[in-house]
Amino acid sequence: LVLDRGYGFADVDRQEPVQPGALFRIASVSKAFTAVAILTLVDAGALTLDTPVFPLLGLAAAPHAARDPRLDTITVEQVLVHAGGWDAAASLDPQYLPWSRMAAATLGRSDPAESTTIVRYMLGVPLDFDPGARQAYSNFGFNLLGRVIEHVSGQPYADFVRDRVLTPAGITTMRMGRTRREDRAPGEVRYYSPPGLPLGESVFWGEGYVPDAYGHYYLEAMDSHGGWLASAADLVRFATAVDGQRGAALLSPEMVRTMLTTPRPKADPGSGSVPVAAGLGWDVRPVAGGAEWSRTGALVGTSAAWVVRSPDGVAMAYAFNSLPLDFPALFFASFDALLAAAGAIQTWPEHDLFAAAGSAAMPGA
Repeated sequence: LVLDRGYGFADVDRQEPVQPGALFRIASVSKAFTAVAILTLVDAGALTLDTPVFPLLGLAAAPHAARDPRLDTITVEQVLVHAGGWDAAASLDPQYLPWSRMAAATLGRSDPAESTTIVRYMLGVPLDFDPGARQAYSNFGFNLLGRVIEHVSGQPYADFVRDRVLTPAGITTMRMGRTRREDRAPGEVRYYSPPGLPLGESVFWGEGYVPDAYGHYYLEAMDSHGGWLASAADLVRFATAVDGQRGAALLSPEMVRTMLTTPRPKADPGSGSVPVAAGLGWDVRPVAGGAEWSRTGALVGTSAAWVVRSPDGVAMAYAFNSLPLDFPALFFASFDALLAAAGAIQTWPEHDLFAAAGSAAMPGA
């Protein structure tokens, strides 16, 4: 690790600067951690990519629900490539209001709805397309993978990821985020809505309207698709540990190849899904010298995060504690600028900030 810096303010009111180890909500970058956790189970022979998900879980639908028979054909791989049959742009994203509240009411469970309540609710909702037919980005699909991890491993999702992914990668500070501002983790930044973004209704009944970051969605139910807190350096630790570039590999060489080369079906034009050709949990694209794998995360009114591994072995990551309304422009501009800056470096520094932070047992990336 040759650069690890904080910029701007972790808390504007207190004028607290961002420290290098500050924790941020990493949003959908969490999906890469979930995917690698799933693949460790496949590596261990506890699961296959062809395993049908819903028969494995054996969860009960809401009373009198009309169950779509195609649900029982959805495989682990189809969920990993966003081809399980759900298209939030065409119907609903049950991870968010108002559908998460509908899930709790339909099942007679506490509100805000927990992750398993949402899965059970979706057993009564028709699919938007045949599983495997096309690609449509799905937060719900990765909620489902979190429940697969729990069922197969016998551990809570966060505990399994910590044991099988984070600890072997030398990551010690990552944790699950909490919804309320007063439940902010030690070292976690505060989040700031961009100008012009209105308040949203609270997921907590009777609390009126709130900033998006602190109650417009229930972060506890987003664990495996968007719930992790991490520092930027943690994301680099992860990206360099998956294939053993730094320390022991999290996955076998064969599983890394599968992760990077598994094709994704095409996305329908105008569906809102950014077409990605390959990758399980990572967005993989061919570039000069090989394949670049990356993962972005964005929570409206809250945060943005990105991690990338280039084919020359360079890994980079960032995290912000706000998200502009035109966040695609932020991502595209920052990707181009940072990749170009890294590509222009002819001689890299010799120091290793991983070792300076107490990770001397793991060679620097």
